Amino acid sequence: MDLSGYDNESLRQFVQDNLDGDPAHLLLTHRGKTSFDLKLAIQQIQARQRLRNKVPSWAQHADLIFPASLSLEQASSEVTARYKASLVRGNTLIDLTGGLGVDAFFLSQSFAKTDYVERQPELAELAAHNFSQLAPDTIRVHTGDGLALLANSSEKYDLIYLDPARRGGHNQKMVRLEDCEPNLIAHWSLLTQKGHAVLAKVSPMLDIKGALASLPDIQQVWIVAHKNEVKELLLFWEAGKSVSNPYIHCVDIRPMETRTFSFTYPEEEEAQVEYGDAGEFLIEPQAAILKAGAFRSFAKRFGLRKLHPNSHLYSGTSVIEDLPGRVFRILQEMRQPKRELRELFPSGVVNVITRNYALHAEDLKKKYRLQDGGNLFLIGTRSEAGYRLFVCELVASGELHQGG
Repeated sequence: MDLSGYDNESLRQFVQDNLDGDPAHLLLTHRGKTSFDLKLAIQQIQARQRLRNKVPSWAQHADLIFPASLSLEQASSEVTARYKASLVRGNTLIDLTGGLGVDAFFLSQSFAKTDYVERQPELAELAAHNFSQLAPDTIRVHTGDGLALLANSSEKYDLIYLDPARRGGHNQKMVRLEDCEPNLIAHWSLLTQKGHAVLAKVSPMLDIKGALASLPDIQQVWIVAHKNEVKELLLFWEAGKSVSNPYIHCVDIRPMETRTFSFTYPEEEEAQVEYGDAGEFLIEPQAAILKAGAFRSFAKRFGLRKLHPNSHLYSGTSVIEDLPGRVFRILQEMRQPKRELRELFPSGVVNVITRNYALHAEDLKKKYRLQDGGNLFLIGTRSEAGYRLFVCELVASGELHQGG
């Protein structure tokens, strides 16, 4: 990208004046009527609209320049980047897979010196420009292969950070560590020789136990969710520290506070769980806990009954304060769903959830002509007595109380 095109006051003002505009309409109505590169201006408007919720502090910065869509899609959010920065600190940091630079920038705030490395010259040039606006003279930008730079460097970094590319040659999504670029397993020796610590962001779909088997040195794993949606999976190693069983941290970032549920897999395997029928309440653990597979640990930690070995819903007799999950009060059980649903929800509007049920949620909605919405929930699951269908109301959503 020719950055000189953005060094135009009229273009920058057009972008700021039209941040909420429809890009297609703007292109149609202003074509041939501007003294600046209209397509570049439209691209910047589109980028800011996409980043408005993802990286709000950057989207609001008038002097930053953004690339095409794929780099925006692959970038970390500001919320998760800030969280990663809270986990680490030191003197020197290197980000081997720079990209848009969101992680490098926020991580750099926990380090005295930061090196950012990016293979694509255009992205590296954009990052250099943006860093000069955000944090002048604090991040050194390098163009090239991060692993090659690391291998040829005499420096040993306090932290090596990398986010291996998870797109294949035909743009398909890759999950396994050995399929991503760079291959974390193949280059693990170099990483641990050149860094006092390594933090890797990997696919949220990755099989965690499989990854730990491939990289037995890993000491901590973070599953990071934002508002109960899993966003990132982080693997961490630090020199001079050894753990027999890695800690798995299930994190949920909320507007008020961040909740963390930590456990180990041996703890999970050894946990004794009571099974029983649904009581007054149904409890659904937060998404990060479900992703981690802390099914038995969760039940034991909060004194809950599990409905069925494969149904990750739980039953309790009271609302536990600040429990990391959603709590539903059972209003009634459906015995004749076709008739009862028509009577209860004549408009067909009810939120549908299924866990180990005979039908997936979408299939259940299709069968009974339902659509998500309203204040009540239709929850399909399986207990040891068989498949069950409950109408429930949400009474707690896993939010921490102020100061809780």
